[in-house]
Amino acid sequence: MNYIFLTGLVGSLILVTGAAWPEAKDIRHPTKSLKNWLFAIGGFVMLIYAFLGYQQGGPIFFVILEILVAIASILMMLNTPDKIDTPIIAVSGLGLIIWSLYLFENYGTVIFILGLCGIGLGYAFQMGTMRRSVALTLGSILIALFSYIEASWIFFWLNVFFAIFSAYYLYKVAFANLNYKRFFS
Repeated sequence: MNYIFLTGLVGSLILVTGAAWPEAKDIRHPTKSLKNWLFAIGGFVMLIYAFLGYQQGGPIFFVILEILVAIASILMMLNTPDKIDTPIIAVSGLGLIIWSLYLFENYGTVIFILGLCGIGLGYAFQMGTMRRSVALTLGSILIALFSYIEASWIFFWLNVFFAIFSAYYLYKVAFANLNYKRFFS
């Protein structure tokens, strides 16, 4: 096992643990959430992994993904309101999308770009919301698909598990928002 693989494995385990960790409703600031710390630390470890992988001939697209995750993690931990972080993520994402299009290799790049936007927005949106869970779930599914196309198995399995846990929390948020009294009264 080489140090690059080990870096990716550790970063993936941190992120999957963060995805599995329950979101506490009573946390007022993201820095007090273990889940958010796991997302932020895992994202930065994966940025290192993606950069090391790129230096060894891997796709640049994972570096682009992790740059957006790093930006989104910083915004998440600073607890910027959605009306501020959404434009920042949109502009950053647009810049990274333009970079991705410039590097366009095949139609898998489009899948990557859409997944990139979903994950970036999911990181930045407020904790415990439906739109955060939807963005993370869809973004992870698309990045898993892109990772499969690129045969990047650490990113593939990371995003498969991330999508599963994000979908679980999406289900919980959606389930909590339903008004069951009208069905059972």
